[in-house]
Amino acid sequence: MEITSVKFIKSSPDLISCPKPAFPEYAFAGRSNVGKSSLINMLTGIKNLAKTSSTPGKTKYINHFLINGKWYLVDMPGYGYSRVGEQLRKSFPALIQDYLLKRDTLACLIILIDCRHEPLENDLHFINWAGQRQIPLALCFTKADKLSATRLEINIKNYKMKLQENWQELPEIFITSSLTRTGRNELLNFIERTNIAFHSPV
Repeated sequence: MEITSVKFIKSSPDLISCPKPAFPEYAFAGRSNVGKSSLINMLTGIKNLAKTSSTPGKTKYINHFLINGKWYLVDMPGYGYSRVGEQLRKSFPALIQDYLLKRDTLACLIILIDCRHEPLENDLHFINWAGQRQIPLALCFTKADKLSATRLEINIKNYKMKLQENWQELPEIFITSSLTRTGRNELLNFIERTNIAFHSPV
């Protein structure tokens, strides 16, 4: 897929404020500081489309970008550093839950994971939460340039082993780097294939 046009549509503080559901939507979500903004900028080829910051949690609203006039890239708020033992609303704001559970045109939730870490409980909890609710999802490991090939392989293998405790078949997995543009074509081609299979309501 080639991205020929990117248009910011709006920022929405709640589900009812989101744009009319007319196109398949790909929601990018992850822990704060996972590299989401950098990945979005890399995918679209627009340097400052999503604002990057050294301060986690800058994205507060749901941001819709219309890509090629055919699908929405959705920038979701980060779900922070809350421990799984705390109330769910503190880990995953109601805004995230409402959108993921009620948005009919959600084609795929793309959960971003910092590949440098061992499996983190709130990442695993979010993945399992989405899976239990049959939300279509894929996993995207970010910052691959920060690790050696051997360390990267080990960390992803550890994540797979942990997920297999609850998953019979793992979600599709992508490995990306915003610096080297690793994984860009694979992720965009996945979106293109999913778009073909997706029938959005009129």
